[in-house]
Amino acid sequence: MFIATLIADGKLDASLLSDVAHEFDTECTAGALESAAFIDEGYAADLIFTPTEGFGPADCASLADAMKQRAGAIAGFDIKLDIVVQPAASREKKLLVADMDSTMITVECIDELADYAGIKAQIAEVTERAMRGELDFAEALDARVALLKDLEEAAIDRCLAERVRLMPGAKALVRTMKARGATTILVSGGFTRFAEPVGAEIGFDRVIANVLEIGAARLTGLVTKPIVDSSTKETTLLGALAELGLTAEQSMAVGDGANDLAMIRQAGLGVAYHAKPIVAAAAGARIDHGDLTALLYAQGIARAEWVAD
Repeated sequence: MFIATLIADGKLDASLLSDVAHEFDTECTAGALESAAFIDEGYAADLIFTPTEGFGPADCASLADAMKQRAGAIAGFDIKLDIVVQPAASREKKLLVADMDSTMITVECIDELADYAGIKAQIAEVTERAMRGELDFAEALDARVALLKDLEEAAIDRCLAERVRLMPGAKALVRTMKARGATTILVSGGFTRFAEPVGAEIGFDRVIANVLEIGAARLTGLVTKPIVDSSTKETTLLGALAELGLTAEQSMAVGDGANDLAMIRQAGLGVAYHAKPIVAAAAGARIDHGDLTALLYAQGIARAEWVAD
């Protein structure tokens, strides 16, 4: 069995769900509809279907895209709709590995830190290219940090207090999954001085990030090696699966940039969250509109069961 979860902005009413279910049942060649039911009326619903022969996990993203277009047409495109298609088995995950910048928080910390040095535009352009996969991540990080040499250490705490904001739904996602027995890991290509307080505030079990080197209360322009990069994120996920005795199908990885692709591909549910095109195109699931609570709906967890922020 497979599940297509429709996640909307409060406009997913019974009429629309019925129309989408009918469209799926009569027009979709991916499977036979078994049931359609709300998780939370207005916000999320499940279509459960038996797949046709040959349909598998690799086909989920393309089916979600096709369904999104059809549902949008039915609704007159007056709805912000995300759709996640996945196998019904192991739907609720026991491991979450998440990126931080532009995923669990709303900003890229290095860009905001650069603003205190007066070079935000210069660094942000490099960050954007690295996240699109156009530059080697480690080399791009070294180059950007070098430009921050001699910035006062105090700017880090100022940036944390003034610029860093949690992504909507971050606490609910992590705390609800933890309450239900999942292990949660924040693994960031950013810096411990941001990731550790962010991880603690959200409630992650573990935090992994890069270390900015400091001397005489100023940035030295160096990052401690080895750099936390794409391979670190992938290794973290695979290592946690082995440590916890879980299968890949029991895991979820979420991120927005090219350095998240490896872990997204390894996870049972790999999610591109408001992501760069290279990530959106490769991920098994995509959240373009909703906040991070969409990942609770994707696991079939209703709002009444969420742990409040």
